[in-house]
Amino acid sequence: MAAEWIIPANPTEGKVLLYIHGGGFISGSCRTHRAIVAKFALGCRLKALVFDYRLAPEHPFPAGLDDCVAAYRWLLEEGYRSDDIVVGGESAGGTLTLSLLLALKEKKIPLPKAAFSISPVTDLRCQAASFEYNAKNDIAPINASAVWTSYYVGRNDPVSPLLSPLMGDYKGLPPLHICVGTHEIHYDDCADVAAKAKAHGVDVTFSQWLKMVHAFPVLSPLFPEAKMAMREICGFVKKQLNIQ
Repeated sequence: MAAEWIIPANPTEGKVLLYIHGGGFISGSCRTHRAIVAKFALGCRLKALVFDYRLAPEHPFPAGLDDCVAAYRWLLEEGYRSDDIVVGGESAGGTLTLSLLLALKEKKIPLPKAAFSISPVTDLRCQAASFEYNAKNDIAPINASAVWTSYYVGRNDPVSPLLSPLMGDYKGLPPLHICVGTHEIHYDDCADVAAKAKAHGVDVTFSQWLKMVHAFPVLSPLFPEAKMAMREICGFVKKQLNIQ
């Protein structure tokens, strides 16, 4: 699959960010997310790898997740230690980030040092209460998420933990940073998965932002909250990788 490195000036040697782009499981690419990933690369002082995983509806689950596992394996094969890798993504990429952690655990592949997930949908049945009470606050067209996720689910059972990471077992997973705005339809999904991971003993940072919209940190530097959230996420990554 196509992939590309986003490399800032003077990146931290030997450490890397694996970024999984969003796009509702049906869109997005290295090209659409090049500028977004560059913000994280600069803010974290890291080389970042972004890749074109297969998209629904032509390629439903598990194609996209399989490609995420392949990209992570490739980094290990290239000589990166798991403790020197952080995984992150926004929207569907945030979902796939959590699914990737669960898949790596299931396959007994060494886990990354940490992960961040921005505005993920964690239950692909899209039945959380926030899908209703935030429907008019969220920037997504009403019921759009249910359409996009159904393309990715295909004929599979949506309660599978690798499809809906809220259903997963988080014991033994690395530190997580989960970011969401309170005006998102995905708000409950984010709150619920953060609570579950914490109950399973994971070091969880749950960052919720008043009246913010879907995946707002990637809009940095357009408004102060986006800039602050971006700095917070990059600070989390640098702390986990011991980058000064």
